Amino acid sequence: MMRTLAIVAGAVAAAASAAGAQGDPLSAVRLGVAVRPETVTVGDPLLLSVRVQAPAGATIEFPAGPDSGAALQATASRRVEPRAVPGVIEQTASYQLVAWDVGDLSPGLGDVVIRLGGAERRVPLGDVQVHVRSVLPADTTLRVPKPPRPPLEVPMPWWQRWWPVILAAVLALLLAWWLWRRRRRRGAPGAEDAIAFAEREFARVEALGLVDAGERGRHVALMVEVLRDYLARRLPEARASLTSSELIAALRASRLVPHSRLAAVLEEADLVKFARRPLSAERARELGREARGVVRDVERAVGAPNEVAAAAGEAAGRRAA
Repeated sequence: MMRTLAIVAGAVAAAASAAGAQGDPLSAVRLGVAVRPETVTVGDPLLLSVRVQAPAGATIEFPAGPDSGAALQATASRRVEPRAVPGVIEQTASYQLVAWDVGDLSPGLGDVVIRLGGAERRVPLGDVQVHVRSVLPADTTLRVPKPPRPPLEVPMPWWQRWWPVILAAVLALLLAWWLWRRRRRRGAPGAEDAIAFAEREFARVEALGLVDAGERGRHVALMVEVLRDYLARRLPEARASLTSSELIAALRASRLVPHSRLAAVLEEADLVKFARRPLSAERARELGREARGVVRDVERAVGAPNEVAAAAGEAAGRRAA
């Protein structure tokens, strides 16, 4: 809402010499203040002028401007203009201001400092006031601020109220899935089922009749795949993700594996799978039998210590009887 303000401005004169002061070089200092225009509306600029007259040779230092938080705020920088007057020095500082309230407002200016030789005079401007008069009726209540309203009730989305429950449910599902996967791994066929698995898979591949159907490379690839799966189940270091060369290197220290036979089968199978090496039907069958033979040799090597231990146990039992 726009309000019309009336500015009542007057001249402020300061007697710069104290009573009884003799020989004071700044005794002739004079100061005046004026405001233009006399009537403005809220937000319109007004000009505050401070004029100082001092003896010739004196220096005049005006305040920079009003405080940033004052009811009268500056809209431009201070401007100082000298005026040529014989025998004295006269300067006028102009402040462009804007009023944002009504009543007697002070621009909050500091002191004007005048120096001459070793003498110094400070003329305070703190008492300078501008009367801003409202044109509203005297009995208006519009100046009384209304009490603050309560904050608006913003409806909260349902997911913000229930997100802790949803998060807990998701975590519970993830935990259940992890436990199920762990139990499933524990329930998978272990090392004791490796030979049964291998014999069953070898028989299944041979029953496909791939060699007679002309798919000799596929027959070799499947038989070697059964060999690798058996080794992965029987020997922890023979992971199924290893390449042929990595598998041979991983099993190099094992005494259970016929290394030369295993390396020959894997290398020739890789040539068939990746290099499209020609392969006769008889050679395809031989590679399949060799893969099965490696599995059986490893199984015998694994079972030999167990058989020795069992025989030793039986002998000890007979001696005890």
